[in-house]
Amino acid sequence: MNKILIQLYVPMIEQQYDIYIPINKTLYKVTIMLQKAIAELTNGGYIVQQNALIYNKNDGKIYNPNLVVKDSGIKNGEKLILL
Repeated sequence: MNKILIQLYVPMIEQQYDIYIPINKTLYKVTIMLQKAIAELTNGGYIVQQNALIYNKNDGKIYNPNLVVKDSGIKNGEKLILL
């Protein structure tokens, strides 16, 4: 399978999404992709940020944006935060 399902919480808009993300892209590219999708879903209520990061919701770990998702340790069903 080329995608995994994550639960993404976005504090800026206080919303949570269940989203499939590709495992063969860098976290930086995935972060930009997620932000664009959320901005579109919220009709501009969310503003795309160049320095946004993805955190693990359970332990606060910041994921390195240069890592490919499959090498980052993110697993299917992981709860993440977009800040």
